[in-house]
Amino acid sequence: MDIIFIRELEIETIIGIYDWERKIKQTLVFDLEMATDIRKAAATDNIDDTLNYKAVSKRLIDFVNGSEFLLVETMAERIAEIVLNEFSVPWLRLQVNKRGALTSSRDVGIIIERGNKTL
Repeated sequence: MDIIFIRELEIETIIGIYDWERKIKQTLVFDLEMATDIRKAAATDNIDDTLNYKAVSKRLIDFVNGSEFLLVETMAERIAEIVLNEFSVPWLRLQVNKRGALTSSRDVGIIIERGNKTL
């Protein structure tokens, strides 16, 4: 199994349960690890034979920008569904970081894994 990753993808959205959070956009930071098999792409040197991380990033940016979830947990589940289903990824690890959510902490967020890691 190979992993294609995206680190520190920053996207602004409305997220949170408090009234003030519903009125402003906050920046969320996403880290993704996605299982794939890169051997065919390595042999053909063709982008169509691999997981296109630019396409994944664009899809997630569009989705998150247009969302207004209350919970980071809900957003994480929806993102996992998009990546698994639309990009035929068998497994992913997703970290969603809501920096600044706690004044006494630099980072707060969630990490989820979905799918089957073995190909």
